[in-house]
Amino acid sequence: MEKYSGFGLARHALKHHEHWQRVWRNPTPKKKYDVIIIGGGGHGLATAYYLAKEHGICNVAVLEKGYLGGGNTARNTTIIRSNYLWDESAKLYEHSMKLWEGLSQELNYNVMFSQRGVLNLGHTLQCMRDIKRRVSANRLNGIDGEVLDAQQVKEIVPMIDISANRRYPIIGASWQPRAGVARHDAVAWGYARAADALGVDIIQQTEVTDILYENGVAFGVNTKQHGVISSDKIGCVVAGNSGVLAKMAGFKLPIESHPLQALVSEPIKPILDTVVMSNHVHGYISQSDKGDLVIGAGIDSYNGYGQRGSYQSIEHTVQAILELFPTFSRIRMNRQWGGIVDTTPDACPIISTTPLKNLFFNCGWGTGGFKATPASGHIFASTLANNEIHDIAKPFSLSRFYDGSLIDEHGAAGVAH
Repeated sequence: MEKYSGFGLARHALKHHEHWQRVWRNPTPKKKYDVIIIGGGGHGLATAYYLAKEHGICNVAVLEKGYLGGGNTARNTTIIRSNYLWDESAKLYEHSMKLWEGLSQELNYNVMFSQRGVLNLGHTLQCMRDIKRRVSANRLNGIDGEVLDAQQVKEIVPMIDISANRRYPIIGASWQPRAGVARHDAVAWGYARAADALGVDIIQQTEVTDILYENGVAFGVNTKQHGVISSDKIGCVVAGNSGVLAKMAGFKLPIESHPLQALVSEPIKPILDTVVMSNHVHGYISQSDKGDLVIGAGIDSYNGYGQRGSYQSIEHTVQAILELFPTFSRIRMNRQWGGIVDTTPDACPIISTTPLKNLFFNCGWGTGGFKATPASGHIFASTLANNEIHDIAKPFSLSRFYDGSLIDEHGAAGVAH
């Protein structure tokens, strides 16, 4: 595999993106598929790839209403980690981490996975107690983690302000060395190319307008561009719009859709070689290979489907970052954007069967979806292929909202997403 760095890597990725938009094979849909995947983002494309590779199911159609890499997959802040508190979440995200570690080789495409480590800062004694608890839980689940004091944080990130006169002084942090970042849209393109090579039909500019079912059994979808497309099974993986698809199928999901904000600075020389997160001031930051500082926080408080920025949220996020890095006040913001995420009451995903036979949903990831991309696709493909929820996914089924087996990862992983 060719190796690139810095701006050369960015130009290489952009060149391939522009080329694929011109020549991508966009087949006319067949009359019937074994599986239809609604949603051509990272999770949907990963599901299609693993269906073909792991289960030999290649008669698959991925239906995307826009273009590949144009939704939440390319609207996130690229952080990958597995330092979750609860056993259920830890198993899911650690499974994903292990897949990330071999993903470029698996797909024969450089997804730019960089294991530069993630710091989750503690600003109060209670924060540090929570950090120690979480790191201990991580170690019991075989996940790497350390508890650091303020001086050890300073050694990893020299420009961070650990002075005692700060409004929120840094007492310490958790540290996961295996965590890091990846190039978001490259993940979509890598999975798309690999799935396409195995015979999967990836059909862009195709919007699903209805889910077809009779006597409690789903048998296909209606699309605006191609009419009815039939299938034996349907997997819905439409970040931010899952509630809309569920309504088409005649039921409701316990989720809400919210805008999610992020921004990047102007490109600067390398200054930050890890990821720094703080739940207390509610901001997180890393530096991309292009040189820009990638900054984000939590979801907007209001419900909505608008993929656009909300300046009030951005202003608060910038304040949080300047609390940690006062020197960044001289850096100019380059651009901001918004995505749409659907979230559950317990801040954990839904990977489940539904009231309709042959219809499955993978949704509710909130802002934790990108880091879970490989695992989400892997276990959802197994669920679709075997008509049985994968063992890792069983705690995340819809039934937990009926029997009260909620997981509740709100803030438990060191930041509220």
